Amino acid sequence: MRVRIYLSALVTAGALTATAMWAAGAEPAVPSAAATYKDTQWDDLIPKGWDPLKRFHDANVGALNDGSPKVVELMREMREAWDNAPTNSALDGAAVRLPGYVIPLEEVKGAMKEFLLVPYFGACVHTPPPPANQIVHVVADKPIKGLRTMDAVWVSGTLKPFRQDSAMGMSGYQMRAAVVAPYTAPAVRP
Repeated sequence: MRVRIYLSALVTAGALTATAMWAAGAEPAVPSAAATYKDTQWDDLIPKGWDPLKRFHDANVGALNDGSPKVVELMREMREAWDNAPTNSALDGAAVRLPGYVIPLEEVKGAMKEFLLVPYFGACVHTPPPPANQIVHVVADKPIKGLRTMDAVWVSGTLKPFRQDSAMGMSGYQMRAAVVAPYTAPAVRP
């Protein structure tokens, strides 16, 4: 059962690139310096035509038994495919602003210097990591105080394809963050 749940989570996670942040039409609280960054969505990080599950469309995961060698092999193949997910070369060096959730990697004197930015709540923590092209390794220009695991933020900076492994997942991009701002919902209108 556990293996089948893991495989289902891998399949489901690939489809969860849009978050409630966008669905709610939320607007970020961002300093004016961020105006030079292009708003980017997670789907923009995926090359057109890439299907992370192409090899697995006919696997019929629900009919497999957890302990079977076929399941173990499928899990290995899926993780390998996702860890090697291609990036969008058009974004190399792009100044972007991307919303997401924080997964801490490195802290310096109580301030976060490096973290992963992921597209949906729980990614890399409570669920298997998403494909590498849906994980951004963020390196802050200055350590940031007050960030916590799964905080929703906007990150503005220069994005480049750069594959790096961490205990939380394989990232396909790196961003030098100039601005990290809390993500806030718009005011409710009467």
